[in-house]
Amino acid sequence: MFESSLDSDTMPGMYPQTRLRRLRSEAWSRDLVRENLLTPKDLIWPIFINDGYSDEDIPSMPGVKRLCLDSLVSSVSRAKKLGIPVVALFPATPSKLKTPDGEESFNPDNLMCRAVKAIKQEVSDIGVLGDVALDPYTDHGHDGVIRDGDVANDETIEVLIRQALNQAEAGFDIIAPSDMMDGRVGEIRQALDESGFTRVQIMAYSAKYASGFYGPFRDAVGSSGSLGKKGKHTYQMDPANGNEALREVELDIAEGADSVMVKPGLAYLDIVYRVKETFKMPTFVYQVSGEYAMIKAAAQNGWLDEKRCMLESLIAFKRAGADGVLTYYAPMAAESL
Repeated sequence: MFESSLDSDTMPGMYPQTRLRRLRSEAWSRDLVRENLLTPKDLIWPIFINDGYSDEDIPSMPGVKRLCLDSLVSSVSRAKKLGIPVVALFPATPSKLKTPDGEESFNPDNLMCRAVKAIKQEVSDIGVLGDVALDPYTDHGHDGVIRDGDVANDETIEVLIRQALNQAEAGFDIIAPSDMMDGRVGEIRQALDESGFTRVQIMAYSAKYASGFYGPFRDAVGSSGSLGKKGKHTYQMDPANGNEALREVELDIAEGADSVMVKPGLAYLDIVYRVKETFKMPTFVYQVSGEYAMIKAAAQNGWLDEKRCMLESLIAFKRAGADGVLTYYAPMAAESL
């Protein structure tokens, strides 16, 4: 048996020589050696909008509302004051405007276009991101047009191009295709450039999984009732796959994406890490509605500290390699920081 040459009188002062707790002993020291920093500039605030004259509660997302345009402008002004650099808009389209092929998506007077124009008239120097997909506009709730019982890839892209150009014309700074159609980033990039929108960015939802965490979002935009129990597994990614995510990201980069996104968030931290390590691209992650709702519900039941767990979840994204996070907690996080 190994016998130490140190007697009992000398060991307490010498062992162990490496004490990691020394760096944790005081707040100033913890601040000094902190490896990852979360600031308001890391946040993108997703905002739901409606076409009415008042805000609407979203029961499955306590604390989040569908904002009318007046409230939207004041909320974006608040975001700017908090140091949040970008807001992302998602429309709740009235049922009467939904069609099988989502034509309202490229109506130049649709809710999204009016919303971004209202923002740009009142608030300067803040980015506005436009989600590009057809699920808020189709009566079946899918992200594209249905042909022969499935979403038609190439035909959907033609509509997405019109939607993207419509948003760019209205004033959106970032176009974010979330539909997961093959080849859509390249086609949208070419159309934007040919139409003179060379400065409009594309943030591609590159690794978007067919997740069970989207339920509250679909309530918020009004697509859950249309979609019913049908899934989106034929175009969104299988949660079991990781290598496939790298292929998706690589294709979007090659087609001209300025930044890429992983969605959802906490269940896919390994994907965030692998994407950032592999491509060194601006990489974003979406803390989706179900993730928000879980923290919120647990906090309302007194089971956890909402602020603490919210910040812990956000710093986890930064630690995994994300450059920024889309989160409904953006205002609360910015105020806390």
